[in-house]
Amino acid sequence: MTTLPRVTALMLAYGAEPYLHDAVDAVLASAGVDVDLVLVDNGCTTDAVRGLPDDPRITLVTPSQNLGFTGGMNLAARRASGDYLLLVNSDAIVEPDAARELVAALATPGVGVAGGSVRLADQPDLVNSVGNPLHVLGLSWAGGMGEPATEHATRGPVASASGACMALRRSLWESLGGLVEPFFAYAEDLEMCWRCWQRDLRVEYVPTAVAVHHYEFSRTPLKMYLVERNRLAFLLTCYGGRTLALLAPVLLAFELALVAVAAKQGWLRQKVRGWGWLVTHGAWIRARRAEVQRERLVPDRDLAHLMTDRFDPAQFPLPAGSQVAQAALARYWRAVRRAL
Repeated sequence: MTTLPRVTALMLAYGAEPYLHDAVDAVLASAGVDVDLVLVDNGCTTDAVRGLPDDPRITLVTPSQNLGFTGGMNLAARRASGDYLLLVNSDAIVEPDAARELVAALATPGVGVAGGSVRLADQPDLVNSVGNPLHVLGLSWAGGMGEPATEHATRGPVASASGACMALRRSLWESLGGLVEPFFAYAEDLEMCWRCWQRDLRVEYVPTAVAVHHYEFSRTPLKMYLVERNRLAFLLTCYGGRTLALLAPVLLAFELALVAVAAKQGWLRQKVRGWGWLVTHGAWIRARRAEVQRERLVPDRDLAHLMTDRFDPAQFPLPAGSQVAQAALARYWRAVRRAL
């Protein structure tokens, strides 16, 4: 008798959670794997959690406070029993074969993380994310957003998988130390995936592992604070010293440009607050950097091909005349790659 792969799905509940039951039911209906679910109630404001079925495969964990995505997932992982961990958003509905396809991809030698084809729930033939790019300036976004899923039918390497639907071995999660908790939310999937690449483990997009996501774009003050703060924390801890030194002029120029953008859009206070956090947590930044750089096996020069110097115009509307700046950045990045 064939033993099915043991998979523990990790999921968080927060806020109203209108799709939680659908997300849980879909995970538990996964085919070809022996699945259970650890659900962390990070602050559900409705009866969505209380109304879940009495299923022995569901483990509910209720911390005393909202731990964020990073803390909540780390807590869930500590309660996991499966050999594989499946991260699924509470508003993402996985297809029955998704977990099996991700686990099968992880059987390929050298693959550390497998990410699914995340589709838009209201238009499931269109992409929400097929893996998230990494811009040389530390930005990341939902790759392929709004594009036909048929244009992304080939499995291959990506800089980062989307935390909405991704899988990895539990042993690797533990070796990596889980998600970096001070991030709280945003860019934590990028940070983990990049550390896999640094350990010579690939991150792969798996088009046959499909999930539909009830995705809503938002730009709240808290999100802007966390996104910008975490971008800089990622750069300061994950990029090599030579890379940071070579990129310093464009990173500084970008910071100045973002100040103008933040002032115009009304989130300058959040931008400044992010700088303040980095300063007051300087000891953590230095210790985290030392740990990440000590554990890496692959230098930046061998990972540079995974980065992009182009912004996605669909997600980063640029002002008139920005083409000149983009062209200059592309030339500068080519020079940096030769110098790495």
